[in-house]
Amino acid sequence: MIVFQETRGVVRMIIARGAGVLLAMICIGFALPVHATSPVDFTNDIIPLMSRLGCNASACHGKAEGQNGFKLSVFAHDPVGDFRALTRESRGRRISPTAPADSLLLRKISGAVGHGGGVRAPRNSRAYSLFLQWIKNGTPYEIGGRPTLTRIRLEPSRQTAAFNASQPLKVMAEFSDNTHRDVTWLSIFHSNDTGMATVDEKGIVTIGNSVGQTSVMARYQGKVATFQAIVPRPGPKVTYPHLPNHNFIDPIVDSHLKRLNIIPSPLSDDATFLRRVYLDIAGRLPTANESETFLSDSTSGKRSGLVDALLETPEFADYWALKWADLLRVDRLKLGHEDAHRYYKWIHESLSKNKPLDHLARELLTAEGPLTEQPAGFFYRAANNTGDMAAMVSQVFLGVRITCAECHQHPYDRWTQQDYHAMRGFFQQVTTKNSAGGLALLAEGNPTIKHPRTGAIIQPYPLGESMPEEPPQGDRRHVLANWMTHPENPYFARNLVNRLWAHFLGKGLITPVDDLRETNPPSNPELLDALAASLVKNNYDLKKMIRIITHSRTYQLSSKPNATNLSDEQNFSRALFRRLPAEVLMDAVCDVTGVDEKFDGVPRGYRAVQLWDSQVQHYFLKLFGRPARATVCECERVTGASMGQALHLMNSPNIQTKLAHEGGRIKRLTLEHEDDADIVRQLYLSAFSRSPSRDEMNTGLQYLGSRRFQRRKAVEDLAWSLMNSFEFIFNH
Repeated sequence: MIVFQETRGVVRMIIARGAGVLLAMICIGFALPVHATSPVDFTNDIIPLMSRLGCNASACHGKAEGQNGFKLSVFAHDPVGDFRALTRESRGRRISPTAPADSLLLRKISGAVGHGGGVRAPRNSRAYSLFLQWIKNGTPYEIGGRPTLTRIRLEPSRQTAAFNASQPLKVMAEFSDNTHRDVTWLSIFHSNDTGMATVDEKGIVTIGNSVGQTSVMARYQGKVATFQAIVPRPGPKVTYPHLPNHNFIDPIVDSHLKRLNIIPSPLSDDATFLRRVYLDIAGRLPTANESETFLSDSTSGKRSGLVDALLETPEFADYWALKWADLLRVDRLKLGHEDAHRYYKWIHESLSKNKPLDHLARELLTAEGPLTEQPAGFFYRAANNTGDMAAMVSQVFLGVRITCAECHQHPYDRWTQQDYHAMRGFFQQVTTKNSAGGLALLAEGNPTIKHPRTGAIIQPYPLGESMPEEPPQGDRRHVLANWMTHPENPYFARNLVNRLWAHFLGKGLITPVDDLRETNPPSNPELLDALAASLVKNNYDLKKMIRIITHSRTYQLSSKPNATNLSDEQNFSRALFRRLPAEVLMDAVCDVTGVDEKFDGVPRGYRAVQLWDSQVQHYFLKLFGRPARATVCECERVTGASMGQALHLMNSPNIQTKLAHEGGRIKRLTLEHEDDADIVRQLYLSAFSRSPSRDEMNTGLQYLGSRRFQRRKAVEDLAWSLMNSFEFIFNH
């Protein structure tokens, strides 16, 4: 046994027995605790620790220019460079091999000398001890023969939790030699919804006071794992009523609600369903006559019949072409007027003909030839480069965000720089050439892509797959299209049905809708899987999926809450209020007033949902959140309400002009109806798709009667008040 003083207050003993050597440190007084007995190296220990302490965050040394002359790669995407910066850069002044405790690194993080990031690891901390041990070991980058990390898991991974409950999480790392290690203290935690649950740096989850499902992510060494908590409504278990199932959606939703101790709201009345389904499918309000016809119909299948009829209207194609034009970036400034219009017409015709969604995606991905003959090819011109194209395709068709992996490991997902550039590789062959038919798109050659940091050649491969030894033969895009539209693809169908569900129910099963990842699990996994399977089974038929969703009892529920679901906005126990999109609301104002809006560049009579050009300047549309189509992110469209919007509806000179227009609906109503009750009823039917209640009728009659000598102005005021109501501005 050899005993000697290591540093002040610390004694080190090396005990040899046979072929084994044991290193022990005895701490005296304020001595440092030593927790690690296994070897310490840079890749397996120091990198996770620096990430945990925030050293390589974008707000600290991970920023582009570094911090105070010291730069680390953000999220440790370049470990070799980080090792060099820490141990070799600036003449190695940050590390002192001969006096480890005097290393500038340790003095900075412990606060012994000034540090802009403050004290990150006090001298008596486990983090400080690990850094010190690494320096004493000679700052190894890797230790030969040490097993590699294969995955991490969270314990527990799933749990039912009560309001305000706490749950400590343990992160277990699994290695290539089948060993495992508790790495909780080296892991980073993140809550997907801090309103539902928070998590501290030690991995202790604290549940909030909201009912539903939430998740917490742990990250270590680029690997991620997720803990999910089901939080039921507190109180006695409710007696769940026997409810009819309209289709496979309802029992799956009911099963989830039972676990949460929630009873769904009853079905909506006919008037609410009528208005809701017109707005959701056709993007417009039903006329007063259409409302009267539906409400007076006593047949049992009238709701399904209405959906079928709406799906065959021109307005369906108009509205859904608008939605897809947002996603596919139909942009006049980017493409030019004529080409952007050709692109939009192709989208419109595809939806009008109910082209299967897998065919639509395939045609966009593999477009080739003169763009005048193959307008789907304008999808490529909407992208700035192959990286932009890879990110667009991933986000639109897979619901996966890979943009940040261009520079570094995705912080909340598994995607690496290699994955990003492998997706880029599918589009490297694509080029444009002038032809007799104009500009033509084609795929040619066999270009290679190299890793921007290592210089290694990256062969194209789809997300989640392994890299092949050789690149695909021929047009690589067909390989990607085949993989993407395969029935067993884990993303394509799930992404499409999640977007559809969000449109019709007001919230996706995964939110945001274009952020599918392991660490952002669906609120109802069984339902998402069932919807995706149904889409595949029905050959990616958009109209058929719309029929399935709108036929469900879940879609047709009332928005009026009961005592059990008053605070539920996640589990589809009631309909959610949704502000009308900018274009739909503009058209609704025109419908109620009977006066068309004149948009620049198109003839009078164009509805806002028919505008293919997102660059048409219009104050109302901009104020209410029309997207500029600069990206493919759904977040570009603003759907929230604001004070500015409310003030505009109340005070807009344009709306006042429509109300008082000589050729408008208000004047016609006053001329055609001598009975004030008829006028009140017609206004309610046109704005709300229902007749007024007794109190509403009495209020309307009283107001009109008090202004007998200004009858037309009084009718204008009544219409104005309806258009400024919550019921008009929102779909419910």
